[in-house]
Amino acid sequence: MKIIVIVLLVIIAQLQYRLWFGDGSVNEINAYQTRLNEVKLQVEEKKHRNEMLYAEVLDLRKGQESIEERARDELGMIKSGETFIEVIE
Repeated sequence: MKIIVIVLLVIIAQLQYRLWFGDGSVNEINAYQTRLNEVKLQVEEKKHRNEMLYAEVLDLRKGQESIEERARDELGMIKSGETFIEVIE
């Protein structure tokens, strides 16, 4: 009877060791979960950025108005017959 109890205690000790310190331990699972949450956040940020870029591409394909607006804002271009006035504060 004592041998069975000792064998069971050794098996339980081994299983507890694997649970806390072995492969797939509690600490390792928590670290993987933290990393997974970080990656999910990065994926959401990238999805949002891609949606914005896709909307911008569609807008540029749609017509001349968006191209004209970007040329005015980013390049300072003006139409012929217009006068450009810059206000410096």
